[in-house]
Amino acid sequence: MIAFLVGHLVAIELGERSSLTLEVQGVGYRVKAPARFLKQLPPLGESIQVFTHLVVRETELVLYGFGSAAERDLFVELIKVSGVGPALALALLNTLSLSELVQAVVTNNVRVLSLTPGVGHKTAQRLALELKTKLANWRQALGETDQPLAGGPPMPIREEVEMALLALGYSASEIHAALQALPPQPRQTEDWLRAAITYLSQ
Repeated sequence: MIAFLVGHLVAIELGERSSLTLEVQGVGYRVKAPARFLKQLPPLGESIQVFTHLVVRETELVLYGFGSAAERDLFVELIKVSGVGPALALALLNTLSLSELVQAVVTNNVRVLSLTPGVGHKTAQRLALELKTKLANWRQALGETDQPLAGGPPMPIREEVEMALLALGYSASEIHAALQALPPQPRQTEDWLRAAITYLSQ
């Protein structure tokens, strides 16, 4: 297995064929990757490191690349889930950041997982069911499980507010920061939503 590649960035292709081409000692490697990662890459010609996973198919070998070993390892875990292939795993990592995806699985937040194109309710449930325990250990290793939700609305109001804000175009990380910044107090869902939008508009 090719764990990572270090070479010069030759090409970036966005869209359906989302990939990069890396020249390593005279050999060009075409690596499929999440668009989120591709948009963070330096200019062409720069030297970069890409963490990779090789998927062997009947008719071809496909190399998938990521910005960190943790993201690559999560990709490997995702494609082990029944009904989740490499394309859907890439879509998940493109829609949600590493920490957002892990949090959604661990907290069984099916609605956030279902935001990914191609991920239906049943697939989201299966992801949470099969990966919850394993990813909870990852979260602990990242030091995130010991951080309680200090602010924001209680469940399930929190989920309703998150979904409404996501529909308005805010990212999961922006929403998390906004809800954490709001002091916990009795409010209706609409009031929490207005308060969060006010915070995000500052």
